[in-house]
Amino acid sequence: MNIAVLALQGAFAEHRQMLQRMGVDSFEVRQASDWCRPKDGLIIPGGESTVQLKLLRDLNLLEPVREAIAVGLPVFGTCAGLILLAKQVEGEAHMRISTMDIVVRRNAYGRQSGSFFVKDCFAGKPIPMPFIRAPYIYKVGDGVEVLAEVGGKIVAAREGSQLVTAFHPELTTDVTVHSYFMQLVKRAL
Repeated sequence: MNIAVLALQGAFAEHRQMLQRMGVDSFEVRQASDWCRPKDGLIIPGGESTVQLKLLRDLNLLEPVREAIAVGLPVFGTCAGLILLAKQVEGEAHMRISTMDIVVRRNAYGRQSGSFFVKDCFAGKPIPMPFIRAPYIYKVGDGVEVLAEVGGKIVAAREGSQLVTAFHPELTTDVTVHSYFMQLVKRAL
């Protein structure tokens, strides 16, 4: 398997390190020619969603990424990646990748000083969850499975081959979430 990691901005290196630890090949997507490489899945890292969206548009990557996900390419978005994949972000009307039937509240836990760390359950297993200026999922569509809640707020979900987390599993040594994503990739092959 070979996983594309969007490397325009954000924590892409940490995702690649996690995949390497798991023995999974990956490559960085920095321009349209990188996107043309064969891939079995895509990771959209945390970072600044507005910067990533601008670069996706400027580099003519937005439509090809959206189309690939729409036809079944497995994707995992963390934090900013969750915002980019959401069909709706509260209080904002512009389109992003917008392939997952969720409504997101961005910066829901406040500014950088509102960052925190908890240990809670993801798909029934306790894992470490670092939150950094995190969004949360305010509402899910009918086909969306909630995988984690913290304090009554949805922080991880799956719809088909799309996985999102409001927290940053790539900043820990726990491979649970990335392993879950790799299972989605294997099922799609």
